Amino acid sequence: MHEVTRILSAIEQGDPHAAEQLLPLVYDELRQLAARKLAQEKPGQTLEATALVHEAYLRLVGDQAPDAAKPQTPQHWNSRGHFFAAAAEAMRRILVDQARRKQADKRGGRARRVPLDAVAVGFTSPADVVLDIDDGLTRLAAEDPQAAQLIQLHYFAGLSFEDAAEVVGISRSAAYEHWAYARVRLRCLLDGE
Repeated sequence: MHEVTRILSAIEQGDPHAAEQLLPLVYDELRQLAARKLAQEKPGQTLEATALVHEAYLRLVGDQAPDAAKPQTPQHWNSRGHFFAAAAEAMRRILVDQARRKQADKRGGRARRVPLDAVAVGFTSPADVVLDIDDGLTRLAAEDPQAAQLIQLHYFAGLSFEDAAEVVGISRSAAYEHWAYARVRLRCLLDGE
């Protein structure tokens, strides 16, 4: 059994020390995923890869210390791949939440800074793009969950198609077939059919 899978099983069983053992094993890989994703964002991004990893990790593992005041809901991961798929979902939620906060009326709503020489008709902010992709991905997941998971792992977690195929448990060629379909379908969903 892979060391990460063993520790994930211990966390599931309620071992309070298992979460401490997990972070050093997965931190570098999660940080690389976060850095690849944030490198795709526009300049001026306020979220750093380290903060994204820490927030995702806390959402996944949380505070494992026993506390009578807080009921714990144990996480169930079948494998290392399942854990990284959950990490991709957590990163997606964090980026979507941040995009929504950026659009909140109390922070200026849809107002955005634009250099005078970059003014163009149809300009969309990165927050709009993230929210549109999240909406399209949610709708795609209702039609084809596997294709949506591949897009999520590739776009939000920054995995290559080969790595995403491994996490999902399909062949590389099947991943490319799903990608070809999902790209077209997602474009149709984003453009309103």
